Amino acid sequence: MENITATLLPEGTSTLSPDGTSEDYGDFEDMMCDRASVRDFRAQYEPPLYWLITLVGGVGNLAVVWIYLNFRRRLKTMTDVYLLNLAVADLLFLVTLPLWAAEATHGWTFGSALCKVNSALYKVNLFSSMLLLTFISVDRYVVIVQTTKAQNSQAARRRCSRLVCVGVWLLALLLALPEFIFATTTNNGEEKEEYCRMVFPSHIGNRTKILVLSLQVSMGFCLPFIIMAFCYSIIVAKLLRTRNFQKHKAMRVILAVVVAFVLSQLPYNGMLVMEATQASNMTILDCEKIKRADVVGQVLKSLAYMHACLNPFLYVFVGVRFHRDVMHMLRCCGGHCQTPTGKIPLKARSTQSSTRATVMSDSETSQALSL
Repeated sequence: MENITATLLPEGTSTLSPDGTSEDYGDFEDMMCDRASVRDFRAQYEPPLYWLITLVGGVGNLAVVWIYLNFRRRLKTMTDVYLLNLAVADLLFLVTLPLWAAEATHGWTFGSALCKVNSALYKVNLFSSMLLLTFISVDRYVVIVQTTKAQNSQAARRRCSRLVCVGVWLLALLLALPEFIFATTTNNGEEKEEYCRMVFPSHIGNRTKILVLSLQVSMGFCLPFIIMAFCYSIIVAKLLRTRNFQKHKAMRVILAVVVAFVLSQLPYNGMLVMEATQASNMTILDCEKIKRADVVGQVLKSLAYMHACLNPFLYVFVGVRFHRDVMHMLRCCGGHCQTPTGKIPLKARSTQSSTRATVMSDSETSQALSL
């Protein structure tokens, strides 16, 4: 039999992988720690929550994509391009959740190839989302803080945004390579069900696990958070010196998106740091503590997943332009659309009212934050 080290076990609920499995803390745990209660918790807790996230997030993100493709065919700002890509990334992630929900109930029955794809899609979504939010903050910094430079380079910046998105997707795929390589189906030798989890060869097991965890925490959270914190702190300082209330109102859109993502991911990344510590020096050996860590990890992982369905609703309730487009979409669905599909009914409005609704755009400093 090939000598391998399974970094994740089917009994638990790892924060390392989206399959809901837990860390292998050593032979002691395999032989003496019965985590049937954790498996039962997962089977009861995970499927309904994941299906709820899938349905709510699917409707919301599909609405985002539909509005951008039909009502805003010409993406006018770099942020428009980034937000469209963010919605696509969330949709790709959401299609994986029903498979994890099915695995929680009766094990993984979809084969090793789909196991690799499903595991990697979560990482692609994680890295691409954080990178896109980072570039949104940089773009807003340029538009608001370096207004003259932004106005003189609108066309070049729009072209640049498309290249940035291509780079983001390629980098996210590169960072998800460990899942493509090491994710596979296996079991713990005690049950017939197979589970999708990361399995490393024994000679590189702990070192690779620590590297994967460190890469996820640094590139998927710490570095983007530092850049976003820097950009938005300067933006807020500049806005506080202005008297235009609409600027402050529009600022809530991007800030709300970023804050929601950070709050959902910060506890998750804290668990990843604990897992890296555990992998390096085996700090937890008590079975009850291991099971409690599994349950906490399951809850925090689910919290992290919820970001995929939050963003569209943040746009609707906070964003002026997005709220207007959603209302127009609903009127069209109800048969009361007054303009051809693909055009926003702004001609009936005066230029002055349109300018008020669209708080900021790349062509005018007073419109830099509108979504």
